[in-house]
Amino acid sequence: MSSRMTIALAAVLLLGALLAGYWGVVLSSAPQAVQTAEPVASSETPSLTSDAADKLRTPVVVAARELSPFVAVTAEDLRVEELRIAPPGSFSKVEDVIGRRPWTPVPAGSWLGPASFEAGGPLAHMIRADERAVAVPVDEVVGGGGHLRPGDYVDVLLFLRGEGGQPSAQVAVPALRLLSFGENLGPDSDGRASKPAKEGEQVETRKASTAVLAVPETQVTRLMLASQAGSLRLAVRSADERLLERYQTGELSAMPVDAASRNLIPLESLNAAPAPRRVVAPAPVVVSAGKGPGVAVYRGAELTRQIP
Repeated sequence: MSSRMTIALAAVLLLGALLAGYWGVVLSSAPQAVQTAEPVASSETPSLTSDAADKLRTPVVVAARELSPFVAVTAEDLRVEELRIAPPGSFSKVEDVIGRRPWTPVPAGSWLGPASFEAGGPLAHMIRADERAVAVPVDEVVGGGGHLRPGDYVDVLLFLRGEGGQPSAQVAVPALRLLSFGENLGPDSDGRASKPAKEGEQVETRKASTAVLAVPETQVTRLMLASQAGSLRLAVRSADERLLERYQTGELSAMPVDAASRNLIPLESLNAAPAPRRVVAPAPVVVSAGKGPGVAVYRGAELTRQIP
């Protein structure tokens, strides 16, 4: 092989080595460009997510410090927080709260609504002017097995043992709305939540010892007398009757009871049947001594005749 061929072959090999080296540099630098671009995309994603979440938040007015009763609220007493879920009835503008006077102390951090500046407790806002809230003792048997919920309608049943083995049962008051069962409060008369439940909070109802019923004013005394006359039990009415919906729309009034029992009634009139009277046997007829029909009975020196 001549020297020229050797030089040409060496030049070809050198050129191939240069091309292979250049190609290797290109392949090794491409992933780095991708890796440097990825952090830019990941840094933009959280900002987009946070912007979307902020748009879903709702402004809610809360107390920046404790509010004293009967003192007008100022702008310094308030602040606005952005919440994902706004409590029903809460104020969203500070201007709607300034100048109002709370009736009770309001702790700092509490959200503010119309109920914060109205007199009366939660039960007072759950009934109308012609209703009264009456509490009755319950257990799992009396209270529908512990499955009652505020807003349910129940019939109050009365059981009387009676005298002489004559027990009786009757519907003392029909169709009463359940305001609360234990610590679980229902909505007020306008349908707003009286006590909004906190996130993840579960209300225990099976161990409730009291139930508060909305009783028409004309039937309060009847329920009171029935509770003292015998034992009560709550019978749940069907949701298909739509009694709560009819109450909210004003279509439902007090269910009637017999006319004789609408007003204050004596305790004895709650009995379904009068107690049986004991029959006394007639005394034997005794006639004076002397001749005549009958059996002669001698008591010492005295003679009497008794007709059998």
